[in-house]
Amino acid sequence: MVNITKLLCGFNSYGDILRYKKSDTNPRKPVVVWNSTRKCNLSCIHCYSNSSRFNYTGEISHKESIEMLQDLASFKIPVVLFSGGEPLIRQDIFELMTFSKKSGIRTVLSTNGTLIDKDTAKKIKNAGVDYVGISIDGIGSNNDEFRGKQGAFDLALSGIRNLKELNQNVGLRLTLTKHNFQNLEQIFHLVETEGINRICFYHLVYSGRAAEIKNFDLSHKETRDCLDKICQWVISLHKRGIYKEVLTVDNHADNVFIYLKVKETNPKKQGDILNLVRLNGGDSSGIGIVNIDNKGFVYPDQFWHTIILGNIRTKKFSEIWNDNSGKFIAQIKERKSYLKGRCAKCRYIDICNGNSRARAEFVYGDMWQEDPACYLTDDEIAS
Repeated sequence: MVNITKLLCGFNSYGDILRYKKSDTNPRKPVVVWNSTRKCNLSCIHCYSNSSRFNYTGEISHKESIEMLQDLASFKIPVVLFSGGEPLIRQDIFELMTFSKKSGIRTVLSTNGTLIDKDTAKKIKNAGVDYVGISIDGIGSNNDEFRGKQGAFDLALSGIRNLKELNQNVGLRLTLTKHNFQNLEQIFHLVETEGINRICFYHLVYSGRAAEIKNFDLSHKETRDCLDKICQWVISLHKRGIYKEVLTVDNHADNVFIYLKVKETNPKKQGDILNLVRLNGGDSSGIGIVNIDNKGFVYPDQFWHTIILGNIRTKKFSEIWNDNSGKFIAQIKERKSYLKGRCAKCRYIDICNGNSRARAEFVYGDMWQEDPACYLTDDEIAS
């Protein structure tokens, strides 16, 4: 994640403790994204887990889930993000989130928001959930078309309002595509008028059903235009005395883009920005983030499912994470020497870390090739 508000305006948030701090004496523990179920009440055309309304067999049981969470807590995992599918479909989800929170883990819920009526909002609040991220992909019918359900936008917005009534920490998540990038001004307006204090703009990763709509991804120019507009909005908020945490996710070329922008427009600040983006370190798949799916398989992240690191049914997560004897674990953690193409030549490799290996593997059939979604020019990255 790239915290644009921090980089441009200096504001701090909880997650910055993980994003902008390194210690050689205290090895980094990853954020765990857990697909607690694959079942979903929607059928989004860009779903990375290829979820649907089916009942999936073989999902890890309640007992296995508790044992996994106990291990994660003992291993001092900082955050567990309960994801899906749609996690609120899972019958024991509130018990599991309560257990996670009481075990000392920062507990985050990623949901489409359509199931959050007033009663469900109370259950989320009572479970002690630290943050709820609600996904939308546009305004009104634009969102509904993308998510395969008429009325999904209104239901998600109602879910946000129900949570805010209880002072539950809640924010938006949106994946930038050709389907919605021209609606950024409307998204900005929604965030301001609804009093939403956090929004994450995701770049498309070609995984699951998103692989089928790769042509929906933004061009390099469109991506740059979006980043420009997002940065301008963040600066505008700051000038108006409005605090919003604005982040981008899954394209760490954003680190470089923002640094170069600040270098040009505010040279006195460039040293501070460069230090921060170096601390951030770029893509952290298999380093600062990891994914456990609904059947217990462990992957470097929620999009990169061609690399299996282990399964919590046969080996504790803590043991999987500390085992560097596997073919890929050590390579993933020290990936710079394996990178090819433009990534291998890039002068900013220390603040991008090669970006998305899942995108590279999908497009080129080689996980060490350059990330095709890097929108930086050859002149910008030249050493």
